[in-house]
Amino acid sequence: AIAEQPELADTYTWRSRLVAVVSDGTAVLGLGNIGPAAALPVMEGKSALFQQFGGLSSVPIVLSTTDVDEIVETVIRIAPSFGGINLEDISAPRCFEIEDRLRAALDIPVFHDDQHGTAIVVLAALRNAAALTGRSLSDLRVVVSGAGASGIACTNILLAAGIGDIAAADSRGMVHHSRTDLTAVKQALAETTNQAGHAGTIEEALVGADVFLGLSAGAIGEDAIAAMAPNSIVFALANPTPEIHPEIARRHAAVVATGRSDFPNQINNVLAFPGVFAGAFDAGAREITEGMKLAAAEAIAAVVGDDLGPDFIVPSAFDRRVATAAADAVAKAAEAEGVAATTAG
Repeated sequence: AIAEQPELADTYTWRSRLVAVVSDGTAVLGLGNIGPAAALPVMEGKSALFQQFGGLSSVPIVLSTTDVDEIVETVIRIAPSFGGINLEDISAPRCFEIEDRLRAALDIPVFHDDQHGTAIVVLAALRNAAALTGRSLSDLRVVVSGAGASGIACTNILLAAGIGDIAAADSRGMVHHSRTDLTAVKQALAETTNQAGHAGTIEEALVGADVFLGLSAGAIGEDAIAAMAPNSIVFALANPTPEIHPEIARRHAAVVATGRSDFPNQINNVLAFPGVFAGAFDAGAREITEGMKLAAAEAIAAVVGDDLGPDFIVPSAFDRRVATAAADAVAKAAEAEGVAATTAG
């Protein structure tokens, strides 16, 4: 029956609810390029989180290659066994090409969590932080430390959400269109950001800025945070060592978030990826669109509700309402954007 009607595999096999968690072990959080075998426990942990928070089965897969063509070909060949592909801990800039090529080649959701999971949760947190300080996203000027996978993805989702102004820095300073040392990905970033033309250091760009978004290992000094606008927002997300210690940042900022669980306002990807995949699967979505990501961020932010406060701008990672809210929002967005099975042409 499946041979005659291939779509029946989604009903009679586990494929439609099964995620492949794929990594080459080149960019493991806090550890870097540790290789596939050492990355396997991290992928196993990711699979446990998919089950615990999204009710989804997944298979951790580590690959003994870092070649883009080989990774793409391998994932394409195993894709018929899966309903979605979660790319994990693959270093930039290769991760961008790998995701782009897989999204073009496959008719199932492909999601690089280091990019988009981080971006979704950052947007949710920033929505609430802005509301808490009496502002909207369009009022904010943001400076991003880091132009790797998560830095670029966060910048792009904030642009899509209507951020007022945003500029990013890499290890050589601010990313701007006059630089001649930019990769193609960073050149594209330069074309859509830094409208004020900041060309110096990140510390110079932070003068008068509303938001510092740290997504790199580079430290930032207290003086730079003190020079930001009143009621500033500091997301120091490097893990395990934030770009600035949160207690120091709190001397000057109205809201502080980190990537760590031992401080308030943890920006944790587990708030996003289980619900995003569950919602995509519920809708039978062929891909995960920007609209689906924006919907997930809005739903996650809304879970905080009346409990919003300086130390509570995102829900707890253990709040069971989060995945359900995100999944519902993602499924509705998939239908609205025409990528759900019920709306497929």
